[in-house]
Amino acid sequence: MVLFFIGLGLHDEKDISVKGLDIVKHADVVYLENYTSVIDATKERLENFFGKEIILAGRETVEQRAEETILKDAISRKTVLLVMGDPFVATTHADLFLRARKLGIKVEVVHNASIVSAIGITGLQVYKFGKVASIPLQNDDVETPYDILAQNQKLGLHTLFLLDLQPPERFMTVADAIRYLLKTEMKRNEKVFTEKTRCVGVARLGYPSQLIKYGVAKELLKADFGKPVHCLIVPGRLHFMEEEMLAVWK
Repeated sequence: MVLFFIGLGLHDEKDISVKGLDIVKHADVVYLENYTSVIDATKERLENFFGKEIILAGRETVEQRAEETILKDAISRKTVLLVMGDPFVATTHADLFLRARKLGIKVEVVHNASIVSAIGITGLQVYKFGKVASIPLQNDDVETPYDILAQNQKLGLHTLFLLDLQPPERFMTVADAIRYLLKTEMKRNEKVFTEKTRCVGVARLGYPSQLIKYGVAKELLKADFGKPVHCLIVPGRLHFMEEEMLAVWK
């Protein structure tokens, strides 16, 4: 029948769009993808708000068991996959989109705010960001994020680091990300990231309690950013307006 990908935005159940809310209320089956990010609401609260039973969909369900769960439902019923942020910031959802199309399932998308757009609140111009990098929790032998930072720096572009999470217990912090980059710098010694590198730490973007701090890596390493979700930005070449905005977060 149809599979809807619906973005939930950045904070809680009330960030959904009017269009998205209407679709959920008339859906037959509603899944919530709960491994690429987290929503500031319990399952029970979501079910009360939407008036629907919510099926939690972890990585295994979305990436390995979709044919026997989400896609099986979508063949005959109006099925929704709720996704934090915008549905297609995470590449895993593009894979599900393609699998649905191959099965002849109609796919519709309702977009919403994502970290990629909302990060503009820092004052850094969104179109000056280079390739985005994800830093995994298990990163002892991982150097790709460092390589991406080096590439972006050569072009004068900003680098957004998305930080890994394994809800409900494990969340990478701003300090974890800085320690990872410093550790890789010690190994590579290419002067890509040092304790004096300017950084922007962001926590709970889009929440009433969102926190943004700008300073050098050594300073942010000691800062308390509180609860998840966190991300880290290393600015590239700055326009004077960007410098003025960043000063707000010092």
